Amino acid sequence: MAATRVTVFDEVRLPKGDEGWVLCFQWGRYDYGDGEFQRGYRFIWRRPDGSLQPARGQARIPTIADIETLIGMARDAGWGDHDGDAEGHGASA
Repeated sequence: MAATRVTVFDEVRLPKGDEGWVLCFQWGRYDYGDGEFQRGYRFIWRRPDGSLQPARGQARIPTIADIETLIGMARDAGWGDHDGDAEGHGASA
């Protein structure tokens, strides 16, 4: 099974704590390596050095308020109401 690759189209960031970690909310395209793809959202952490911290499909989110804040930021930026199922999935060209 090939690794899934994600192309991020949009991202909002919420700094958390003094250590430099940032909780991100992203909209992008998931390419599954078999020619299939889907669009969708994800939460993911950025380390203090700015690199992503993938967590096997899971990101610990400290509070519901953090979720609401990030979704609100995405909506304010004009991309928080996409529907990944309606906007694109299937086989890559």
